[in-house]
Amino acid sequence: MAGESTKGEQTRQLIVDTAVRLFGEQGYDKTTMRAIAAAAGVSVGNAYYYFPSKGHLVQAFYTTVQDAHADACRQALQAPGTFVDRLRAAMLTGVDVMVPYHDFAGSFFKTAAEPGSPLSPFSADSAPARERSVRMFRSVVDGATTKIDPELRAELPELLWLAQMGVTLYWVHDTSPGQAKTRLLVERAVPLIDRLAGMSRFRVFKPVMREILSLYRLLR
Repeated sequence: MAGESTKGEQTRQLIVDTAVRLFGEQGYDKTTMRAIAAAAGVSVGNAYYYFPSKGHLVQAFYTTVQDAHADACRQALQAPGTFVDRLRAAMLTGVDVMVPYHDFAGSFFKTAAEPGSPLSPFSADSAPARERSVRMFRSVVDGATTKIDPELRAELPELLWLAQMGVTLYWVHDTSPGQAKTRLLVERAVPLIDRLAGMSRFRVFKPVMREILSLYRLLR
């Protein structure tokens, strides 16, 4: 049974990897499940057994990227440290992990940006990948030695995920060599986020912070 499970997982990953390659070569819209199955060397029925639709394949890809992101920054987050250092490591690592997919990320975004699209990072279908990312940012916050207001600290992982979505959107449109401008955005934005998080514990800023969090909860 274990051997069968391992073989199934290998086949599943082969289909995902093949789909990603074809998305890069042909674009998302032009890549069919039949083409993915043929390139992976499996039957169309077998491909649909693992992934009922192309959208399910994309969700598996999202999850794979999030798992790779968590693995890539695990060492940097292993020991407690300042919030700014942990957040910088997490966000820059996120950019590094996405590098191989930049050429076809735009085709995903075009589809994901449509209202109600199951490929949207905010959709119910994207929940597994989204929860993985929020969990990673929770690790960033939990291991931070920087003093942060407890109420903000509880909401911070999801807010950081939203910030990462903003960085990703910029990255999709970034045509600078090696997406250098995206890295500059992270390097400049992280200290600002750190400063705002640190200010949250001061009494004079608490009313404003409470209003911001209240609005966020209302819109979430």
